[in-house]
Amino acid sequence: MRLTSKGQATQQRIVRTAAGLIAERGVAGTSIENVRSAAGVSGSQMTHYFHDKRSLVQAVVGLQADVVVRSSELDSFAALRAWASTQVQHQIDNGCAGGCRFGSLAGELAESDPATRRELATGFGRWEVALRDGLQAMRDRGDLRPDADPARLATSLLGALQGGVLLTQTHRDPTPLAVTLDAMLTHVESYATDQYAVRRTPGPDGERVSGSGDARRED
Repeated sequence: MRLTSKGQATQQRIVRTAAGLIAERGVAGTSIENVRSAAGVSGSQMTHYFHDKRSLVQAVVGLQADVVVRSSELDSFAALRAWASTQVQHQIDNGCAGGCRFGSLAGELAESDPATRRELATGFGRWEVALRDGLQAMRDRGDLRPDADPARLATSLLGALQGGVLLTQTHRDPTPLAVTLDAMLTHVESYATDQYAVRRTPGPDGERVSGSGDARRED
């Protein structure tokens, strides 16, 4: 569908509104009428841009996928630690409620229909690629040893994030997420070619998160 700039703005407003409602209420608890009313559009406008709820939900999946991969380059030990700290701080700021918006969508929709599951898989894939590319750059630069596998490490980091967020959401405590990400990043740092190049960075609680950079060379 070709849209004017005004039409694109309206469509984006509808998707952003739907994303916010779904984050609060879940997909099942959000109706087309809820979105229409909150976005301030007419029924004819809704059907013009989204012919049914499924097409709207798929647009929300795409939006959330864009959000999760929009970050700085994750191509250094410090950048990875900062990314982890940001993930933990986000949970703290939200009272450890709501979990990961994209992960929550996946949990609710992965078995709904094949097309939506593929959209979700693509979204996770983009997130994984962002991590993998950063790790690959570190290996190419010589920060990581040649035996480090960027693809496997990226998958493990994403798994640690999603599992940690779920535990943090359930317990209403940021500790599980902080612990799982720290453990995984310590594993990544174990591949460092120069352990002295690995620096500790402050965690969101003000304490310093230790990594393999704590190791001291024995003479």
